[in-house]
Amino acid sequence: MKRAVIFPVFCLILFSYCTTKTDRAVSGGEALPNSTTIVTVEEIDTVPKEIILEKELLYDQHTLADTYPYKDTTREFQWDKIKERLSWLESIQKKPATWSVLQNYRNKNGEAPLVKNYHRDSYRRIADSLGVERFQGVPLYLTADTSVPELYGRDGALVKHLEDYTNFTKVASVHTGKEWMIPKKYIQTIPDTIAFKKAVFVDTRNQNIATLEQEGDKWLVRSMNPATTGLHRPPYAQETPPGVYIIQEKKPRMIYLVDGTTETGGFAPYASRFTNGGYIHGVPVNAPRKSLIEYSSTLGTTPRSHMCVRNATSHAKFIYDWAPVYETLVFVFD
Repeated sequence: MKRAVIFPVFCLILFSYCTTKTDRAVSGGEALPNSTTIVTVEEIDTVPKEIILEKELLYDQHTLADTYPYKDTTREFQWDKIKERLSWLESIQKKPATWSVLQNYRNKNGEAPLVKNYHRDSYRRIADSLGVERFQGVPLYLTADTSVPELYGRDGALVKHLEDYTNFTKVASVHTGKEWMIPKKYIQTIPDTIAFKKAVFVDTRNQNIATLEQEGDKWLVRSMNPATTGLHRPPYAQETPPGVYIIQEKKPRMIYLVDGTTETGGFAPYASRFTNGGYIHGVPVNAPRKSLIEYSSTLGTTPRSHMCVRNATSHAKFIYDWAPVYETLVFVFD
């Protein structure tokens, strides 16, 4: 088969590095690799492996068709985009690698330092040049300078773990392949025994959600459902950010507050958190009600949540039970 160097949109750029550790100190005090680095780009097939999808639903309530009417238009499951991401997922797991997740939920690992170039966004929060906020953000330092961070990474984001140093870990972005230095306290390393065989796909354009599971050489569609994602509505509601995330924790009931207060507003059942305060969960139950609500007519219509991905409650429970923490990826795309 003809071979050439290609760079898939959602694939890590695969580099092989020959580096020598040095005692050269940067302003952050961390010894970093010598700047003389031999970079070799790995050849991969020009024709990626065909992704085979088959429908074997494990959850069959509120199921949507591949294409379906919505008002005066048609919506769909974007299977081509899903296949692209699955092809990328298979490609990054062909060779042994160590993966990590960025973590700083509610700044639990410390507020990130100010980046070099920042501004106040529409929520009046500090954000970097790409719009990623400092709050719950993870500082990303250039490999040659660990004094001031360049950008912020999102809590829950998947990264490739490259090398550990005294206080920092070198990682590579799964989007661009660019290498960054990150303080160790913001990194959770995933055991190398874990293989990513389950994935949740959240389509913010069509307001739907699909779950898929790899079995052998096939990816089985386990559910196809309506969902409602986050709305840009300062100062409280935010869009569900695009990216590749890992389900980090689960709560049978995620308590939420009335906007701008410390008053309990209610709870969202069967909540699986993947980034910041973004959960996949069931229909919210406003206080003082305590009983669950199975479905809402707003599901699958227009964005309206605070960042979370709302589902029918029974579908949220399906994901809650089906998707293991640190083993399930969440792809958010449009």
